[in-house]
Amino acid sequence: MTFNKSDILARVEAIGAQDTDAFDIGEAALLLAALDLPENNIADYRDQLDLIAADMKAASRDVDTLADRAAVLSDVLYRQHLYQGDVETYDDPQNANLMQVMDRRKGLPVALGILAIHAGRAVGWEVSGLNFPGHFLLRLGSAGEYAFIDPFDEARRVSGGDMQKIFMRLHGQQMPQQADLIRPVSDREILVRLQNNIKIRALNEGNRDRGIEILQTIALLIPRNVETLTELALLEASVGSIKSALGRIDDFHSRNPNPTHDQHLASLKAKLSRSLN
Repeated sequence: MTFNKSDILARVEAIGAQDTDAFDIGEAALLLAALDLPENNIADYRDQLDLIAADMKAASRDVDTLADRAAVLSDVLYRQHLYQGDVETYDDPQNANLMQVMDRRKGLPVALGILAIHAGRAVGWEVSGLNFPGHFLLRLGSAGEYAFIDPFDEARRVSGGDMQKIFMRLHGQQMPQQADLIRPVSDREILVRLQNNIKIRALNEGNRDRGIEILQTIALLIPRNVETLTELALLEASVGSIKSALGRIDDFHSRNPNPTHDQHLASLKAKLSRSLN
C-alpha cells in the first residue's frame, strides 16, 4: 500500500489537529517517513511493527519488575530484531527516517526510541520519552516506579550519574538540577524532535529549501506553535518567498486567534513587509 504525498500530508495534518496524543506513534512516524519515500509500501513496515509487538508479547509473559522489562525490551528489539544506534554515520539523514531505520536496522536515539515505545506499549507497559536535551532517553514505568533507559544503547538503564556524563559530553557543563530535563514529553513532541533532526542537518548543509519542507511538516504537527510559524516564515523569506511567508502569518492568525501573539505577529509581518520594498 502506497500513498501520494497529498494523502500523507492530510493524515499528518489530522494528527496535528487532535487535542490529545490519541494516535499510534509508530504509524505516525511511518507517515512522516513516507513523505520522503512515497514509493515504499507502508504495509511492509506495519508488518515489521506487528512482528515486534508479537515477539514482545511472547517474551514478556510473567515479567513484572523494571529490570526484567528493560531486559526483555533489549532482547527483543536489539538482539532479536538487531537494531542498534548508528555510531559510525550518526548524522546520516536516513537515521531519522523510520522506514530507512527499519531497513538498515540502525538510527538516531529518537528513531530507535519510537520503536522502543511501540514495543513496550504493545504489551501494555508505560513507556514515554524524556525532555532530556541532545540525546533522546526513555522512561519505563511499572507499579509506580520508574527507570530511565537509553534507546541508542540497547535499552541500557541510565542512572542520574550517567545523565550527568551525557549532559557534560554534549553541552560542556554540569547538568542543572531541573525536573524539566527529565519530564515525560508527549508523542507529538517526540515526532517534532524526530523531524527537527532532519531540519537541523539540512540547514547545516545549507539546504534551506529542505529545511522549509521539514518545517512545513512540523507546522502540521503543532499548528498552534508560534515559534515554528516564526522560524518557517523567516526561512521562507530568506529564500525570497516573502509573499508566501506573509500569507502563512495571516493564515496562522486567523486559525489561532490569541491576543498574546498579536504584537509578535504584527512585528514579524512588518519586518517581512519591509523586505518587499
